[in-house]
Amino acid sequence: MLIGEVSRRSGVSTRMLRHYDALGLLEPTGRTSSSYREYSADDIRRLFHVESLRTLGLSLHDTKRALDEPGFAPAELVGELIRRTRARIATEEELLRKLECVDTAAPAQWEAVMGIVTLLRALESESGASRQQAVLAQHEGASLPVEALVEAVLSEDDPNVAGALRWSLARAAGAGLTELAVGLDSAVVEVRRRAVVAIAEVPVAAAAVLLRRALHDCDVTVRDRAALALGSRRVAEAIPALLAMVVAGRFDVEAAEALGLLAEGAAAAADIVGMMRDELERTDDIPSRLRITQALAELPGVAAREVLTELADDADRTIAATAAAILRR
Repeated sequence: MLIGEVSRRSGVSTRMLRHYDALGLLEPTGRTSSSYREYSADDIRRLFHVESLRTLGLSLHDTKRALDEPGFAPAELVGELIRRTRARIATEEELLRKLECVDTAAPAQWEAVMGIVTLLRALESESGASRQQAVLAQHEGASLPVEALVEAVLSEDDPNVAGALRWSLARAAGAGLTELAVGLDSAVVEVRRRAVVAIAEVPVAAAAVLLRRALHDCDVTVRDRAALALGSRRVAEAIPALLAMVVAGRFDVEAAEALGLLAEGAAAAADIVGMMRDELERTDDIPSRLRITQALAELPGVAAREVLTELADDADRTIAATAAAILRR
């Protein structure tokens, strides 16, 4: 069979067949009287073996070794091919992720596309300063790859970079909350902590729904962050958690300030003061009672003053002096 017919039947170009011949990978058995290459049935069979091995990703050199060396062991080479293929797939998946980020950001101009690509590349930098600068350099109204920013904020260890990422997400008018909600469900506590802090800085009503969810997290840090954020938004569901923070001494100053915001309404103030009075009666722990006394200073109204008046006669001199000083102030 002449080279042209072999090419037609196999789909391998005549140029590639000649290249195989030059490499000694597939040498035709005979030649015609006119010196044309003439392929036998065995040659055709070898050609199909060559093409089969090539589909596995073998180089021409390794293909020749596999066919010609009797002792050639495929295990090591196949293992290397698996590693290369996985690396190639990872590269392609990373490219796909970047393309999807660009597509989701919906840039209107190629300049915006270049800005997104530049940001994505900078987020991969090992330099925290470079990552931070790239995030802060995004101008107001720029198309943002929100999913990539969320992924970055959930994994960022550098507090300065994390702050820049949260600032950028806060400007996105609620975009990214769906992805941040996934972070709240992570089995990794650090991811949940980063997620709740990022959600707390998103100034839209939908963020409060996620923060309410976080109030029931098994991690106390997640619960505390959610409670402080909800308190600043005057969400009454946070009151028990905020009071628990005061009692335990976790961010007690910030928790007391949040309770003060929530107590601006007379009914809410009465409820909070009542809960504080109950806690004072329940515990004998002096530091806890002192923190509750100090927190009462943040609450407006007669009810808080009544409890402070009682505390001014407390058996503990420090608590009594603190309550008296608050009343004088």
